[in-house]
Amino acid sequence: MAERLERLEETDQHTVKKALEHAPTEQLLDVIFGYSPYLTQSLLSDLPWVVSVLEQEPKKTFRDIQQDCRDHVLHSRETSEAMRLLRRSKRRMALFLALCDITGLLDVTQVTETLSEFADTALNAAVAHLLLRADERGELVLSDKENPLDSCGYFVLAMGKYGAEELNYSSDIDLIVLYSPERIDYQGKRDLQSLMVRMTQDLARMLDERTAEGYVFRTDLRLRPDPGATPLALSVNAALSYYESTGQNWERAAMIKARAVAGDLELGTWFLDELKPFIWRKHLDFWTIQDIHSIKRQIYAQKGGEAIEVEGHNIKLGRGGIREIEFFVQVQQLIFGGREPELRSARTLEALERLEEAQRISQDAREDLQAGYCFLRTLEHRLQMIEDQQTHSLPESSARLGDIAGFMGYENTAEFREALLAHLRNVERHYADLFEEAPSLAGPGNLVFTGGEPEPNTLQTLEKLGYRDGDKVFQIVRAWHHGRYRATRSTRARQILTELMPALIGQFAETLDPDTALARFDSFLSGLPAGVQLFSLLYQNPKLLEVLGDIMGRAPALADHLSRNSGLLEAVLDPDFFEPLPDEETLEARLKEDLKLSRDFEDSLDIVRRWTADHRFQVGVQILRNSISSIEASTALSNLAEAVIRALTPIVEQQMAELHGRISQGGLVVLALGKLGGREMTFSSDLDLVFLYRTGDDHAESDGQKPLSASVYYGRLAQRIITALTALTAEGQLYEVDPRLRPSGAAGPIALSINGFAKYQKNDAWTWEHMALTKARTIYGDAALRKELEEEIRNVLTVPRNPHKLLAAVHEMRLRIEKQHPARSIWDCKYVRGGLYDLDFLAQYLQLKHAAEQPDVIRPSSEAAFQALAQAGLIPTEEEKGLVEAAQLFRRVQNFLRLTAGDNFDEAQAGHSLKAALAKATEMDNFEGLKDTLTSNAQLVSRYYQERIEEPARELTDTDKANL
Repeated sequence: MAERLERLEETDQHTVKKALEHAPTEQLLDVIFGYSPYLTQSLLSDLPWVVSVLEQEPKKTFRDIQQDCRDHVLHSRETSEAMRLLRRSKRRMALFLALCDITGLLDVTQVTETLSEFADTALNAAVAHLLLRADERGELVLSDKENPLDSCGYFVLAMGKYGAEELNYSSDIDLIVLYSPERIDYQGKRDLQSLMVRMTQDLARMLDERTAEGYVFRTDLRLRPDPGATPLALSVNAALSYYESTGQNWERAAMIKARAVAGDLELGTWFLDELKPFIWRKHLDFWTIQDIHSIKRQIYAQKGGEAIEVEGHNIKLGRGGIREIEFFVQVQQLIFGGREPELRSARTLEALERLEEAQRISQDAREDLQAGYCFLRTLEHRLQMIEDQQTHSLPESSARLGDIAGFMGYENTAEFREALLAHLRNVERHYADLFEEAPSLAGPGNLVFTGGEPEPNTLQTLEKLGYRDGDKVFQIVRAWHHGRYRATRSTRARQILTELMPALIGQFAETLDPDTALARFDSFLSGLPAGVQLFSLLYQNPKLLEVLGDIMGRAPALADHLSRNSGLLEAVLDPDFFEPLPDEETLEARLKEDLKLSRDFEDSLDIVRRWTADHRFQVGVQILRNSISSIEASTALSNLAEAVIRALTPIVEQQMAELHGRISQGGLVVLALGKLGGREMTFSSDLDLVFLYRTGDDHAESDGQKPLSASVYYGRLAQRIITALTALTAEGQLYEVDPRLRPSGAAGPIALSINGFAKYQKNDAWTWEHMALTKARTIYGDAALRKELEEEIRNVLTVPRNPHKLLAAVHEMRLRIEKQHPARSIWDCKYVRGGLYDLDFLAQYLQLKHAAEQPDVIRPSSEAAFQALAQAGLIPTEEEKGLVEAAQLFRRVQNFLRLTAGDNFDEAQAGHSLKAALAKATEMDNFEGLKDTLTSNAQLVSRYYQERIEEPARELTDTDKANL
């Protein structure tokens, strides 16, 4: 203080010293210096002015600050100078009000009203300054430069506390900026909206930007209509259109406090009058009332229960805080204010009085809430006076809490604590009464998705539920409420969605990655043409919501298909949906019925894709919901693929015949190998196909307008079938096809004669090709041709073999695969030692070794082969049992992971829910138990593989190898 006094002129020093010698002034300075660094700095930086304030009436000081701000800012030529003057006025106003507040010259409501009035002055001065500068630049022409705000067509609405003239000491100001093109004489070169947006940005900067002199008010423009999709300044007509078509109940609640505060006030008043039917509805239908109640029901309210911790308590957003009082008032104003205009006050204390007069609340409630409001707002001011920070939380340390108690005028912390808790508990009690009518929509905590920014308690709830990015969740859900998608544009759709929200959020929280699940659902919503039917379906069928959560959270491929075919969700309600698919003959017949409706070939391709995807979706959901085993799913997926090939191939043949005719006595046979051959398909399996044909004449040609030789004809036919199966259409892709298991692989013809195929297999095929041939099944073609081919294959597989050569070839092939595809973990079911490759190699080796003496051991699936080998007495029953159980477990794990996590399952990154679901799908008690069982099965298979193949292969003598 002494140092500051020395810097003053001698006359000022004398005046200041004399003023500061008064006992009341000394007491006031002790409070300021003791509790508020910010006020101390403000006071010391402007001592002569402070003395003048202490010596005159508060009303005169206020008028002087207002006048100084209004006149000097308006006539500033430079915006930087206007900003400096605004900040000086705000600093003086803040200090003046703090002095009045601390000394009791003004009560809390007078302080908030005075600060709000100053904000009006500052905002109008800044808008006038910007309009004059735009006029000087020739961008617009003002009708009256002496009164630039008159009929200027640009106005500012104050929202929240500012709109209600209840600004707190360090509050930000919520603004909505609107303009009317009809009232603006725009002369710029670009467009009016660009100028309005730039002016609004400059306005926010003039108020918000921190300079050496500080700031005026922090500004928030996010309460405008759909802030994520609209410019900072919006035309009046666009705003009215939004509120009439898309406005929500929480925006109606916000508009209760709206007030035209700056710019063209006549236009602003007219706008709010136009908005009254939106805000105040005389007749509320059932869903509107439900939606209003749902706003409060998204909040977790308690009566009593856990004790309120004073240290660190948020007096605005915490239990028993200011927000609860404001919400208590606004919800009842929304419900009753349409028919009772006297309830429409924007001011909280006044509204409480009117609610009591209308007998909507009790005298006890009004008195408690008014007292609580005044106490908490005073405490809020003291907290913010300390460092001029927008804080609402009490200190967490006892020592600092003692400072706040002293700043509030209490003798000790205990006395302050007792008074605070009494108010918080009273507010909490009356607030919780609002929630007795209906069950909560909040779940484990607040789930409020209204307003311009996420509520801290909602973010905490989302984090507790497992969401990583609560702010992003808030923005996604808020976009739904703003009607960004067609599905959420209708009021009814948004109302039902509000009711659904906690269940949706909770359901996705049960998945592996809640954020990703929600994002998939967002993508799903974005493609829906309408939402009411779906949301009603989910609302009325909680089990369906569980299915949706599983799909979005665990099965990306199913989620993608559902996004394009939302009607499938309704199919889930069909009792037959969870029944296994029928056999391939029935499936084929049903698909052919659907194909009768096709208009042309391209339409047929789309029909097949839709039909197949729908059935794959059904099987996928059945796996997720554990209504079928993964083994049954493999069979179903294989039958599905077989039905598709049988139904689609004749259509391709007909198309081929229209151009090239047919070959007399010719016929095509489709041979399935690999997983399709063994009926072991997963969701990501491709189709291993070989195309073979028979002709009556080796030199036969087709009889069409463009005849082709048999080899060319069937080669093109095979290629067309592959294209029909793999082509990407508007309905997506059907399957990947791998024809490389044909003779000579990729170097051989795409289609081969049956005779040529048999000759190659007998004379030129490698051992690994005969191993693959053990899974061969004919799935399309003339019955006689199929039988002929099956006999040729059987003849190839049952020839006597050199046991040493077979052993060495199988072992060498397995080592090559292991080198090319090393297993990453036990969950790499295909390549891990003791996994599916070892099981297939064991089955194929034993079949080829013994088929000459026991032809019946040839079976397309490994499990069936082990059973046949045991029945023939070629392996012990115990070994057969262990191998079959291992194969089934590995296939279950693989099928479930292919559907959910893809090929890159990482145990360390996987969430608890996926692990639990995987254990359930494999009928294990828990994930660790599954892992232990899978590991022991792999060890068992690996031991059998070593005993039967690896160790004997290593023991082959040089003589044996020389004779191979």
